[in-house]
Amino acid sequence: MNVLARIAPVTAIRGNIDRGAWAQALPETVNLTIGALRIHMIHNRKALQGDPASTVVISGHSHRPGIKETRGILWLNPGAAGPRRFRLPITPAFLWEEAGHPRAAIYALFD
Repeated sequence: MNVLARIAPVTAIRGNIDRGAWAQALPETVNLTIGALRIHMIHNRKALQGDPASTVVISGHSHRPGIKETRGILWLNPGAAGPRRFRLPITPAFLWEEAGHPRAAIYALFD
């Protein structure tokens, strides 16, 4: 994360297997507003209580990349861009605002 922070601002949350002092310094959830996008980040989407007042919910516990839109909320699981897990592809996700609406894309780096 420190290497990425040298390139651009980084917002990160703690996952279920993150251990050590570095991980304890990370929050379990984060709310951000970027432009017109209200973003809620949580590791495990199933731990989300109630409907967030967000336009985007980013979660990643399953490591399965996916984009879904329901009731005006874009649900984004970017997958994993680190070491391969569970035979899933390595995937970064991109999120942007287009005409006031969230848009996302996922790219498989290695299948």
